[in-house]
Amino acid sequence: MPVVINLDVVLAKRKMSLSRLSEKTGISLVNLSLLKNNKIKAIRFSTLEAICVALGCKPGEIIDYLSDEEYNALLANENS
Repeated sequence: MPVVINLDVVLAKRKMSLSRLSEKTGISLVNLSLLKNNKIKAIRFSTLEAICVALGCKPGEIIDYLSDEEYNALLANENS
C-alpha cells in the first residue's frame, strides 16, 4: 500500500490536536485516529474535504504516494 496519509505531519505544522480537528470537522476521534495511523483502505471525498477545510490545506498535503521501496523503508523505520 504505497499510498500514505500524512495527517500527523499536517496537524503538527498547524499546531492542532486530533481532538480539535474532530471538533472542527465532526469526524469521530476514532476515525481520525485510524486515518492518521494509515489503518484505512478508503476515504470519502466529503471527509477529505472537511479535513482540508479545517486545516486550510490541499489533499496532496495529506495524501502521498510512495514507491514500493520508499514504503518498505518507511515501514522498516516505524518498526525499529
